[in-house]
Order: sequence, then structure tokens, then C-alpha cells
Amino acid sequence: MSPKPLSKSSRLRDAAALVALVVSPWLVGCGGHTARTLEMRTALDAGNANGAIHSLDEELDVKDAKELPKDIKGDNAILVLDRASIQQGVAEFPLSKRDFEAADKAIDMLDLARNAGDSIGEYVFSGSSGRYQAPPYEKLMINTLNMLNYLETRDLNGARIEARRLSVIQKYYRDNLEHKDNPVLGLGSMLAGFTFEKSGEIDEALRYYDEALAFTGFGTLGESVRRIAPQGQFRSPRIKSLLHEGETPAPGGPPADDDSGEVLFVVGYGRVAHKIANRIPIGLALTYFAGSIQPHDAAAANKLAAQGLVTWINFPSLAPGRGKWDVPACQLDGRYVQLEEAVDVDREVRAEWKKIEGKIIVSAITRLIARAAVGQGIQTAAGRDNIVGILASLGAQATLTALDTPDTRSWETLPARIAVARMRLPPGRHRVVIDARGWKRTQDVVVEKNGWQVVSLMALR
Repeated sequence: MSPKPLSKSSRLRDAAALVALVVSPWLVGCGGHTARTLEMRTALDAGNANGAIHSLDEELDVKDAKELPKDIKGDNAILVLDRASIQQGVAEFPLSKRDFEAADKAIDMLDLARNAGDSIGEYVFSGSSGRYQAPPYEKLMINTLNMLNYLETRDLNGARIEARRLSVIQKYYRDNLEHKDNPVLGLGSMLAGFTFEKSGEIDEALRYYDEALAFTGFGTLGESVRRIAPQGQFRSPRIKSLLHEGETPAPGGPPADDDSGEVLFVVGYGRVAHKIANRIPIGLALTYFAGSIQPHDAAAANKLAAQGLVTWINFPSLAPGRGKWDVPACQLDGRYVQLEEAVDVDREVRAEWKKIEGKIIVSAITRLIARAAVGQGIQTAAGRDNIVGILASLGAQATLTALDTPDTRSWETLPARIAVARMRLPPGRHRVVIDARGWKRTQDVVVEKNGWQVVSLMALR
């Protein structure tokens, strides 16, 4: 008895199954940038900062951390940026400075202005070989943390240059973005104010301090403002309020008459959420983001929802952060110093991501529709009932799906939170101990009459 001929629907199912078998290894997808940084993250999770640096050196194809890659673009720029943060965490400040500055030159800033929304999805899906475009908070943090490097090495000239670079990014942020309340701005302004105060440029320092005081987390600035205000002319409503509360002498009066110096503590701990490649069924994506997609694209996507094999969309999402709920400890001469949280960086990362997530999903759906159009064109050319044409169509769509790896690059070694403290103390030698997430920095600092020191720790575990 001859076997019954297969129906058209059966042939289609068999064709789909065959293509699924062939291309299923591809559909796992390339790990992309996240796979390249897995060893670094694993080392940091274990508290092995030097091991993390070594893994980045291998990815950058350099002999050691003293060497920059020949070509800083694409992934290399963001890997150098990650290395800069870890170098800062192990107090290799000159190497950290060099890496921050090299990465800064190679990284563009993503335009998140209201009139640039259409380019956001394209940015996220750009090839990893392209020039990395950083969200504004990353550009703010590059200059902020590099300013800290200069202050650690007591290079006020370099710190002032970094502060002015930061001002350019801050101006863009305030002038172009809808939400201007990112406390990352406050942290940068606080460090810039400290830089200009110690440089003797009091009015410039007061302007920056005024900007920092717009955010919570910088309460310790009150004493500093009241101390230096008599030496300058700048006044704002916030500054005037502080002066009134502290009954400070009139502007132009003499500075406080004592020999004390000052130590500024900056403690970062944990790591922000990094990006990972994700995949969800098109039907689920349409449910989540129905309000963001155009009706004609929604109709086309719904037609694809029954195809199974090719109805997945690839897009980046955020992984959990690490360590933001820990409590760091800081001691000065055996006495605990009260740290004040300056910025929850992880929260800001998630807030910025939330603003563009819908556009990213819409871009992924649009790309899915384009892949389907390619497959349909192949099938039409081969004949609608031609099994070879069906296989070629499904294979083309599945291959394009597998190759559509989202750009998961991000600055993965940003601390999740940063806390600060300022202490006045008598001249002489003092012992500082900072402990966060198992990372510890112990150092003797010598404070001269009316002098200053900056001591930091970036515990990226």
C-alpha cells in the first residue's frame, strides 16, 4: 500500500522542523560583549581585582595593564573604560587616568534629546565593531571619576581641566534632556567645587557647590560653604540661606583662623547593572509594548506570531546589579566617620534605561518584520509551494535572527553607589581605613596646616 501523500500543512511543519534542527545551535546566539567580560565579572565577584585586570588585558591583546591597545574603538573602548575603573579601585591612579582619557576620546555620547528618539533603537542594535555611544550619565561619570584620580595625586591643574570638561557635558544634560535631576550631576559638581576651593578660586568653587546643593546627599557642604564664603562674592538663594543659618560674617571678611586641614573621603561600592542579550516571543513583546509600535507594524508582526521558529525578537536588557545595599565603613584615627550617600548610580542606570526601553523593543520588532520580508522574497522567487523555497525562506529568517545580536556594551565597572564625607582635623599624620564589600584601603595621610587630602576606595565586588 502506497503511503498517503503529505498535505501542504504537513510539509510546512516538516520543513520548519528541519530548519529548526539545522539552525538551533545558531539560535543560542553570540554572547557578544557580555561574554567577553564574563571572566572580568567573575574575578571581581571573587574580590580578585588584579585577575579582572588581567582578563581585560587578554581581551585587549596587550601584555599588561601598562599598555593600551593599538586601536581603541568598538569593544576596546569600553574594555579600556572598565579597566580604568578597576585600576582606580586598586589605587593605580596614573594608569587609571590614562585609561579614562583614552576611552573618553574614543566614546561618543548618545543623543537622548527629545528630537533624537528615532536613533535610539539603531544605537542599541549597532554592531559591536562600531564606535561605542555612551548614555549621558556614563560621560558624566568618566570626567567625575577621572577628576577624583587627579585629586588623589594632588594634581589640581589636571583636576581643573577635568572639571571644565565635565561642565560641557553637564550643560548638554541640563539644556537638552527632559529630566535634569540626576544626582550624578551633583557628585561631579561637589568634586569640581572642592578642586576650585583648594586652587584658591573661591567664586568658582561656590558656583559648583551651589549646583551640588540642589541634590540631596551633600549636606556636609554646608560647613565648607560657610567657611569659604567670606572670601568670595558669589551668592545664590541656597548660599544665602546657608550663610544666614550659620551666621557667617559678611562677605569679604577674614577666613576662619585655625591651622586645621581637611580630608575628603569618596567611597564607591558594588557594581551597576550590566546589559545582557535577551529573547522573547513576538506575541509577548506586542503585549508589553503595544502602545509604542505603529499599527501597520503591529499587524505585520501579528501575522508572524504563528510561525514559531522565526517569531523571536532579540534585544538587550539589564541584569541585576551587585552590592548596592551594603554599608561601607570609614575610620579616621580609629574613629568611625559618618559617610553620606551622594548618588545611587545603579538607580540612575535603570531610570535612563527605562526611558528608552520601549524604543529598543520597537526597533527589534521592526527588524523582525524586515527579516520576514527577506524570507518571503526568497520563497516567492522559488515558488510558494516549492519545498526548497520554503526551506530557504525559513533558513534565511532563522539565520538573520541568530545573527541579530543586540549590542550589550556598557560600562560594567561603575560603582553601584557612591558615598562621601569631609572631615577637618589638626595638622599631622593620620591613619585612614576604608572597608567596603571586603575591599580595604589602609593609608597614613599627612595633613599640613590648612592643607588637604583626598582618599577614595572603589570596591567593585
